[in-house]
Amino acid sequence: MGYSREDILQIAKEQNVRFIRLQFTDLLGTIKNVEIPVSQLPKALDNKMMFDGSSIEGYVRIEESDMYLVPDLDTWVIFPWVQEDRVARLICDVYMPDGTPFAGCPRGILKRALKEAEQLGYTAMNVGPEPEFFLFKTDEKGNPTMELNDQGGYFDLAPTDLGENCRREIVLKLEEMGFEIEASHHEVAPGQHEIDFKYANAIKAADQIQTFKLVVKTIARQHGLHATFMAKPLFGVNGSGMHCNISLFNGQENAFVDESDVLGLSKDARSFMAGVIEHARGFAAITNPTVNSYKRLVPGYEAPCYVAWSASNRSPMIRIPASRGLSTRVEVRNPDPSANPYLALAVILKAGLDGITKNTKLPAPTDRNIYVMTEEERIAEGIPSLPANLKEALNEMLKDEVITSALGEHATQHFFELKEIEWDMYRTQVHQWERDQYMTLY
Repeated sequence: MGYSREDILQIAKEQNVRFIRLQFTDLLGTIKNVEIPVSQLPKALDNKMMFDGSSIEGYVRIEESDMYLVPDLDTWVIFPWVQEDRVARLICDVYMPDGTPFAGCPRGILKRALKEAEQLGYTAMNVGPEPEFFLFKTDEKGNPTMELNDQGGYFDLAPTDLGENCRREIVLKLEEMGFEIEASHHEVAPGQHEIDFKYANAIKAADQIQTFKLVVKTIARQHGLHATFMAKPLFGVNGSGMHCNISLFNGQENAFVDESDVLGLSKDARSFMAGVIEHARGFAAITNPTVNSYKRLVPGYEAPCYVAWSASNRSPMIRIPASRGLSTRVEVRNPDPSANPYLALAVILKAGLDGITKNTKLPAPTDRNIYVMTEEERIAEGIPSLPANLKEALNEMLKDEVITSALGEHATQHFFELKEIEWDMYRTQVHQWERDQYMTLY
């Protein structure tokens, strides 16, 4: 639904909106906002709202800090969980004082990648994300504990699944905010949940992922629970993924469809997958951006740690779901929900487009369970692994010119610097496991 400036001013008045959050996302994927009283809304809608970019992670130095927030009017929504002194939000792009888009704005980076797709004839990239999360109980101070809210398993119902009421309210609030929810269920691990929403164009899908995280965390807190999108909060159970179902469209036509093909996949779909496979190690630092992400990408917990594809097997990184026709799509399974969705979709798209423009040959599908293969068998089949840790992933990113060009120089440099600090902090820390293992032994 499209809103005009006048629509928004009218709705704000009618609905007694008192505050507006101008939201944007930093390089690490964290939602930031500048909250303004409704009296400043006309100024914000005229793109005249400034903020200090030097205070934001990975943005700019202090001497070039003034930046403008340019709201996307279609993202206007009133938060349904605040009834008095109502609060609305607008998602913004970040611009420089001279009127040019800021090179390090994640939303702008995705827009740049989509512009390249358009130049190749693709009018839209549709994305159906599947973000998973865990619910933990909170203590009397509201801080998260390691106590799960339930002992449920895949598709379980109450009373085992105590998160059901919380999850149901999350779904209702999302629907009030315009989401089309397709499924909501308990996931494999105790305390783990998934809510799937209808696919949308890439920008809207990334906006929705960020909104989804905000709503889940907010409603969970109201239920005395803490929601986390951390990739692997618990040892010994499945981690949380964010599978991304992707298709490219040319007008009304799904560019991934070819009914004469044995799998119903077009040449574009196969080349796109080949590009994603070729650059998977290069974009892993973006799709799996934390030290903890690599604790999920290990064999035995359904997470894809091997770079392969299949239409009949869930162990490879890329799967072709059974639906065909307009629903034909490529499911990229390695991203996790700690990823910045704008950057993750930008690098996957750029990798796929590189495959299409270079006509990269798709390797044969891997239709047997990769987890039971020996390393020699995987090497013989030409199946590489994703990076084993964040440091390896960062080094692979810097080597991959397609991925660094998707991010641009500013974002590449700042992302690398921030993540290298994170890796060094982890590397030099002494962990409880080490004390348990070595204190008495040595």
